[in-house]
Amino acid sequence: MHSLEEVKNLVSDTLGLGERGAALKADSLLLGAIPELDSMAVINLITALEEQYGFSIADDEISAEVFDTLGSLTAFVDRKLA
Repeated sequence: MHSLEEVKNLVSDTLGLGERGAALKADSLLLGAIPELDSMAVINLITALEEQYGFSIADDEISAEVFDTLGSLTAFVDRKLA
């Protein structure tokens, strides 16, 4: 997971987590655990990922499992970049 730190920073910046963002680890829960991560924030996060990494995310690629933890989101990014 070479992009964990990048994805962590992107999540933190997109959600405006401030100091709380620095504490995120690979196993940190995202959906349901971070109040700022509502449905609109998920869309904003998807847009930020697409802009940061230059890939497109299809609707059928979006699932609760992808946004379960920082690690699962990072693994998704890694798969998209492979």
